[in-house]
Amino acid sequence: MKRILLSLVLGIVSLFAINAEDYAQATFPVQSHDFGVISEKGGPVSCTFEVINTGNKPLLILDVLVSCGCTRPEFSTKPIKPGKKGKIKVTFSPLGRAGAFHKSIKVKTNGRETRTTLSIEGTIRPGNKKN
Repeated sequence: MKRILLSLVLGIVSLFAINAEDYAQATFPVQSHDFGVISEKGGPVSCTFEVINTGNKPLLILDVLVSCGCTRPEFSTKPIKPGKKGKIKVTFSPLGRAGAFHKSIKVKTNGRETRTTLSIEGTIRPGNKKN
């Protein structure tokens, strides 16, 4: 009986130890951005994705990969403390790319879920003016 009780207590304690694990977690309130209709010759357009660390350990953005050279990400490599926010700015160059577009941005972190895919989209019309 004592062995069973001891085994049960140890099992419960180890279960709590697993649940109390420290981890970082990247949460993106918005994962896509639609630029709408933009002009091919209107110059680059940008948007910013917010990331919140909803874990209890500092979050690191390790890398941000884009689907083509027309898209450029900017992000800080400084740790994002639990409960705090960071930003990933994405700039897209429409020059020479008339028509609809959809680009993927893959974010790699040290979070519990290590990869998140963001996206940008819109339609590029030939012309000289912005929008």
